[in-house]
Parts: sequence; C-alpha cells; structure tokens
Amino acid sequence: MRLAVSASTLSALLAVSPALAADCRQEKAIYVDADGAYELRFEPVGSVSAATSNHFKVKIAKTDLVLDGIVMQSDEPVRANGMIMNNCPEGDVTGDDIAACTVWQGVIYSVSSDGEIASLPGEGLEAAAQVLLPDFGPAIRNSSIWGKATVAPWDVLTFKECGQ
Repeated sequence: MRLAVSASTLSALLAVSPALAADCRQEKAIYVDADGAYELRFEPVGSVSAATSNHFKVKIAKTDLVLDGIVMQSDEPVRANGMIMNNCPEGDVTGDDIAACTVWQGVIYSVSSDGEIASLPGEGLEAAAQVLLPDFGPAIRNSSIWGKATVAPWDVLTFKECGQ
C-alpha cells in the first residue's frame, strides 16, 4: 500500500517545535511538558538592573494554579538557578517564609535542537528548544500544591510557541 502525502502536509509533519525556538527570544518563549499538563511561559524581567535574569509563570492545566518563577545567574561556574513559588508573601520576608512557599528550586538547563545542554539563555537571546528542570516532577509531588495538581510534570519541557 502506498500513501500519498501532499507537499504542504509533508512540510507540516516535518516541522518540529525546536526549529521555531530559533525565531523567538527567551523572554517570550512558551514551553509544555510531554503530557500538556504544565505550561511554562517566560515574560520580560522589565529592568536591566534586576537581580533576576528571567521571569516566568507555570500554569497547571485543569486547575486555577499559576506559579511564579524566577531565574538568577550564579557566578563561577555560571548557572541559571531557578525557583518556582506558590503564593509567596511580598515585602520583608524571612528565608523560612520563602522556603515554605517554594515548590521547586534548582538549576534550569537549556537543551538545543541538536541535544546540547547549556545554561538557560537570558533575556534578548535566542530561546532554548527545550528546558530541563531536574526533579521538577518529584518536587511537585512533594509540595504544598499536590492535591490541586494531580499530575506530576516531566522534567523536560519543549518549546511550544513564541508569546507576545
């Protein structure tokens, strides 16, 4: 049996998300996990003097949960240290306050379309094809949001689209 496929259909089938990441800046990149249950949406930091290099939101499907995320670059070796938080207090807070509302914390890695792993790009740079948040799934299961979130995410999220 021979299957006939039009050129436009073949182009659509061969188009993969990582190729689209090259046309997007990191602060506008949107990623999803393999099950489509988690969406990670980067947004502009809004200040060149900010201590953070990236901001993002994590939306969990079939819930009203939207988690806040930040990335701060460390020195030697340079790494993108991320935190995902749920309803953290604002203003003068203690380390214990931040620890209580932190859902995940760790290094965020970028994965290129050819599989190269590197530090997450900062604002203004080409978006990563994928982002890797080591132990993201287990952290969700062991966090205060488990129960509202009933599906643990994969640790790798793939570029979905470029936001506004």
